[in-house]
Amino acid sequence: MDTLLLARLQFATTTSIHFLFVAVTLGLVTLLVGLQTTWVLTGDPKWERLTRFWGQLYVINYVLGIASGLVLEFQFGLNWSGLSRYVGNVFGAPLAIETLVAFFLESTFLGMWIFGWHRLRRGVHLALLWGVALTAYASTFWIMVANAWLQHPVGYRVRDGVAHLTDFAALLTNPTLGMALGHVTAAGLLTGGMLMASVSAWHLIRRTADFALHRTALRIGLVTAALSVSPVQGFGFAQFAPVGELQPTKFDGGPTADARIAEWTTRFGPGDYTPPALSNVALGFMILIGFTLGCVWLLLPLLWRDQVIRLRFPLWLVLLALPLPFVAVILGWLAREVGRQPWAAYGLLPTDQAVSRVDPGLMLASLIGFSLLLGALAVTNWTLLARHAARGAVDPALGRPPGTPDDEPRPTPAFA
Repeated sequence: MDTLLLARLQFATTTSIHFLFVAVTLGLVTLLVGLQTTWVLTGDPKWERLTRFWGQLYVINYVLGIASGLVLEFQFGLNWSGLSRYVGNVFGAPLAIETLVAFFLESTFLGMWIFGWHRLRRGVHLALLWGVALTAYASTFWIMVANAWLQHPVGYRVRDGVAHLTDFAALLTNPTLGMALGHVTAAGLLTGGMLMASVSAWHLIRRTADFALHRTALRIGLVTAALSVSPVQGFGFAQFAPVGELQPTKFDGGPTADARIAEWTTRFGPGDYTPPALSNVALGFMILIGFTLGCVWLLLPLLWRDQVIRLRFPLWLVLLALPLPFVAVILGWLAREVGRQPWAAYGLLPTDQAVSRVDPGLMLASLIGFSLLLGALAVTNWTLLARHAARGAVDPALGRPPGTPDDEPRPTPAFA
């Protein structure tokens, strides 16, 4: 057993599963802000019910997502001590800021929002949700700052065999940051929009109660997905331009790549400095799914006529398309991270020098343990999401007025 391979498999597994939580979080929190803002401005109880229903699903995903994220924090010190020791002074700065933003500010705002129903004024309660959304995007920004540095190290100087941060502004202006950040945030909106549209389509297919409510959510989800898919494609393809200049070995060869490989061979010794084929395979399938999701524009007739919504076929298309953004998210992450191999920090620190020197048996045990833990969290998350989504928006537990019995009679399902 190879310790390096086991460590890479473990990190790929845990980050991929955690990234699924992140995509739903970014998408749903943005939609929630729109729903609750509309409720506060109009006073229409329909928007309150939608906020409570989708807010409940958001809270479930957020709580289990935080649990999955904790595993990642441990891995840098346990499995990648060479990375922590060599570039921790630079790479750790944005991660520390992200931890403060995500685990303190975002969680605090969300906790106050959850328990602030019917206790705070509507404006204050809405401001808390805006705080949750802004800190969620801030968290994403700092994570991408850290990742962009691994893709293209900038603003540092190596002294005594350790990289030290010398230019914090260079981290924020990293040429690999902007397009990647736009791609990730747009992918989150696409995922959240497809999730909202798919759950609503399921209720409309089953002819459950609240036709008008789920019709509204279906339309919001489809519009969000349609408006997001073009930025996802645009920011995705735009990343190919800087890759050829900054990471010439990532996807293509050529004179620049050959010159860089010759430089690395002199500096680090002979070796295979080309990324595995898996990165190109993942990229190809991600692009294919991206173009397929572009067809969501063809479903926009569902926005106008109830007669079209009553047809089950287009609703089934929306429902069956739900896994596509999640698969694309994983493939995109694999293309970005595997394409950086064999570097932990591109051109600076080889992966085999970043991994911890531990017994392969221990690494295998941690791989199995963390995979089972993250897998259990993911299964629990989707089970709870499916269960609460199936109950509909009749009377969600989130935001229920104090003293309301849980077994209060619910309306009989009907299709209006």
